[in-house]
Amino acid sequence: MQALSNFIGQLNDRVGNMVAYLTTVLVLLFCYDVLMRYLFSISGVWVNEMEWHLFSLIFLLGAAYTFKHDKHVRVDVFYSKFSPKTKAWVNLIGGLLFLVPWCCVLIYASYKYAYQSYTINEGSPNPGGLPYRFLIKFSITLGLFLLLLQGIASIIDSIICIRKNK
Repeated sequence: MQALSNFIGQLNDRVGNMVAYLTTVLVLLFCYDVLMRYLFSISGVWVNEMEWHLFSLIFLLGAAYTFKHDKHVRVDVFYSKFSPKTKAWVNLIGGLLFLVPWCCVLIYASYKYAYQSYTINEGSPNPGGLPYRFLIKFSITLGLFLLLLQGIASIIDSIICIRKNK
């Protein structure tokens, strides 16, 4: 079980490290947009759409990496004072009752949403916008799948921690 958890963690580390480069691309795109808008009074719809596409990719594909490194939002009133075994129980129960089921529901719903977009070859409704909008919609499914995998790894790690501290 530990090998599976390690594999999932390594996968999400690789994806997270690749996604981190998108932040640099996004900053450069913002600089380009600001320069073109304020120096030349030129702005393209594709630039604005690319900005939110990149932001979406950073958020969606980086979520599992963030969860793996425990940098996600957590209501930490009591959790920080718990013992490692109690934290493992909280993570196990939370993962089984909330994270895994909701990821499964959202993966199913987002896949249908993205597939429908693919079947009609959806693009931007705006003139000069980006084509292939289904790609960004499939990133929702991919991001949720990576989060589901990391949730499974967290459950495995919690079980190992609970068994070790018996």
